[in-house]
Amino acid sequence: MKKKEWFSLKKIKGISKNQLLIGALAGILLLVIALPTSQSQNPKKEILEKEAGQPEETSGGGYGSYNRELERKLEQILGKIEGAGRVEVMITIKDDGERVVEKDITRGSQTVSEEDGTVKRGTNESQYQEGTVFSQENGGDGQPFVSKEVMPQIEGVLVVAEGGGNAKVAKNISDAVLALFSVEVHKIKVVKMN
Repeated sequence: MKKKEWFSLKKIKGISKNQLLIGALAGILLLVIALPTSQSQNPKKEILEKEAGQPEETSGGGYGSYNRELERKLEQILGKIEGAGRVEVMITIKDDGERVVEKDITRGSQTVSEEDGTVKRGTNESQYQEGTVFSQENGGDGQPFVSKEVMPQIEGVLVVAEGGGNAKVAKNISDAVLALFSVEVHKIKVVKMN
């Protein structure tokens, strides 16, 4: 039995220069594709965020300032409730909300029927094209036009108040939070401050 060699000098001599050049270029191309780059690991997500006009994530999150502003306003208003005293509030958010950008949608369809003696043929062709609508301000590039913005959904509220030990004050605080936010009653907690 004869042993076959997959690599030998005789085989290399039989290959033309053009074939060697193509093989070398293909190898270099594969090497370039396989090399990691210093860009973002998920460029599609980055493009979608920029296209949708969503703020890029920071250490505090996109809606961290929204959350803090809600807490500050709630502390101010709850502090005015009789017997509440000094108040601190923590609000947890279920999601980051949503920005719906306006889309320019073009749809079309075409139906063609052919009859050739006894044979009938029909073709349906439909087209769908979608593009983001940009607002043009001062001749610049423009930002995506946001048609609707859904604010983050509140998951729970914790209120720490000096008067939180009094059942009547705790109920008034809880009712006030319930009136302001669409949160289930069991997700509102009022406790006494040390």
